[in-house]
Amino acid sequence: MHTMEISTLLEKALECGFSYCTELDIATMNPMQEVRDMCAADKCHAYNKNWSCPPACGTVEECAAEIKTYKQGIIVQSTIELEDEFDIEAYMEIGERHANAGIAMLKWLKGNYDGKVLGLNAGMCKFCKECTFPDAPCRFPEMRMHPLEGFGIFVSDLCTKNNIPYNRGKGTMTYVGAFLVG
Repeated sequence: MHTMEISTLLEKALECGFSYCTELDIATMNPMQEVRDMCAADKCHAYNKNWSCPPACGTVEECAAEIKTYKQGIIVQSTIELEDEFDIEAYMEIGERHANAGIAMLKWLKGNYDGKVLGLNAGMCKFCKECTFPDAPCRFPEMRMHPLEGFGIFVSDLCTKNNIPYNRGKGTMTYVGAFLVG
């Protein structure tokens, strides 16, 4: 199948475990060097440590050029309610749930769509337990998902421009991702 209906993508995203999803206007994806610079500060401890994150994922200009090659996409979210702001278990649970939903969605897309696919998610790729970076090439480049921020995307702005809340309310935690096809 070389074309994919947005309604099919949205339905599958929910089946894979995402809490919310909507059509993504790819024109709202504007990679910014300022966002990439935040990655370089390495607060998440992933910068220059895996194939999905900067600098291995390419320059901001290369990421922008890659995005422009896609015709359509969806934005996805996973949300959990927190017992309190120190609910570490919930933070870990939602991170794992979001990553697993992303892997499931990407596997489904790769098996049911013969066009190209780009998975962008929250944080570094979680497909492999340990990344081969920098000693060997990525073992599963077709399953690698890059972080939205790693591609220079200001996530809260992307959500706003696509009419989906970035913050789902006090006492919640939300992770955001996107899948581009084309």
